[in-house]
Amino acid sequence: MTAWFSTEPLSNRLTRISEPHVHSFFRANVFHVIGSDADLVVDFGMGLACLRETLPIRPGKPVLAVATHVHVDHVGAFHEFETRMGHAAEAEAFAGMPDAATLAGYFRAQPQALAQAAPNGMTAADYRIAPAPLTRILHENDVIDLGDAAYTVLHLPGHSPGSIGLLDERTGEFFAGDAIYEGQLVDDLPGCDRQAYRRTMSRLAGLDVGVVHGGHGAEFGRERMQAIARSYLDAE
Repeated sequence: MTAWFSTEPLSNRLTRISEPHVHSFFRANVFHVIGSDADLVVDFGMGLACLRETLPIRPGKPVLAVATHVHVDHVGAFHEFETRMGHAAEAEAFAGMPDAATLAGYFRAQPQALAQAAPNGMTAADYRIAPAPLTRILHENDVIDLGDAAYTVLHLPGHSPGSIGLLDERTGEFFAGDAIYEGQLVDDLPGCDRQAYRRTMSRLAGLDVGVVHGGHGAEFGRERMQAIARSYLDAE
């Protein structure tokens, strides 16, 4: 990995990647899953350094790229991958990456957006996201098959219209994106829908999972997920 990225192996098949030099609000998790038939990359950071070249991808092995939603901190390097998947509700936004959908303007406005110069030379002031049209449009209950693992798509709107999670129903491994994570949940930006988020939280409060890998922060288990979801519902 280049010094731009930090990596943490979570198992012999799963690595969590982040960008420590990016403003903490935009420092999202990227996940690389090694599968028997294909690899999976979930989310793509800010795109300020080449992500694909840093991943241990074997020549000739398919790489399936899935964006949990279209916000700036999750789609910056999405365009680097040939097979790109995201939810139908945000398909048009992925194709054009407009600021109104990605909220990239919030990043450009941060006075301390970057703690270190970006490897690609881009500054916060001139930051742009390359369009990344979807090659497969996802819907609720679609399945992403890696051979030795299969992830069911869950549509979890609220944080954004097309927010999704990926659940391996066999093992309980759950990639939740920004639907739920450790930290202050965001429901007050353009495109957020608090009523939809409440429905998502009600669903998550009863979802059978093992380990949750959120879009930000550390992983946690089912009981913690239920507690976060119930806390959101009680506060509202």
